[in-house]
Amino acid sequence: MLNEFKTFIARGNVMDLAVGVIIGAAFSKIVDSVVNDLIMPLVGAIFGGFDFSNYFIPLSSSVTATSLAAAREQGAVIAYGNFITIVINFLILAWIIFLMVKGVNKIRASVERDKLEEKKAPAPPPEDIKLLSEIRDLLKTQRVS
Repeated sequence: MLNEFKTFIARGNVMDLAVGVIIGAAFSKIVDSVVNDLIMPLVGAIFGGFDFSNYFIPLSSSVTATSLAAAREQGAVIAYGNFITIVINFLILAWIIFLMVKGVNKIRASVERDKLEEKKAPAPPPEDIKLLSEIRDLLKTQRVS
């Protein structure tokens, strides 16, 4: 059973998936930073300087705080501002992945097209055939003269 597990783990698909998950997690942090540090402040400035991350609906009358972190300590809240930020984060990530897949598909199509063109082009004759053709052409010119 241990050998079978080693075989499963050593397969290329499992390793590719592991690499994808690790890169995806790192990429997610980059997108989080882009959304939280670059985009959301701009959106907040355009819409009057508010910050989406502190928008919430208290579910208890004991919640009186104005920041989300303090409100969560006081009781249950619906953090819809945080949800909006995460949705924007997802849309940006999905758009970037779409562009990456589109680029990879374009490269693959180009490589496939190049392979087809190579197959269509006639292969040059081997050296011995070239030599025989030259001899034949020389013999033809000597007969004419």
